[in-house]
Amino acid sequence: MIFALDNTDHSFYALEWTLDHFFGEFDSLFKLIIVHVKITPTSVVGLAGPGTSDVLAVVENDIKKTAQRVCEKSKQLCEAKGVMSGVEFDVVEGDARNVLCDVVDKHHASVLVMGSHGYGAFKRAVLGSVSDYCSHHARCSVMIVKKPKAKK
Repeated sequence: MIFALDNTDHSFYALEWTLDHFFGEFDSLFKLIIVHVKITPTSVVGLAGPGTSDVLAVVENDIKKTAQRVCEKSKQLCEAKGVMSGVEFDVVEGDARNVLCDVVDKHHASVLVMGSHGYGAFKRAVLGSVSDYCSHHARCSVMIVKKPKAKK
């Protein structure tokens, strides 16, 4: 099982849900590989000229720190749920859609799990949807875990 993890509450909710429902007190049928896809600095910095390398270095450092925090938080969640045996953590750089489909192929995964950001149709159309792309292109089943809406 590949779990796609980003730095959002939706993603960590989905990880907790997955750990509760597929791992824990019983022997799981799955080996868990948690994958965090970090963006490339050049995708954030769209400028060129003097000082660009300095800006890229700062952005790269920030991206690395974020990836470390995400991995550490996911490890803590796994430990709290009693799930550490056989769990792998991987950080890969690139476009999440392509990276996740490649990771599925690399590990011959039977399922890819990810959280839903809960975007509406307009926002999905503008920003694109990693889960939508993966559901159409990954060579395995894709499970999208939705965070329940808060009751008013």
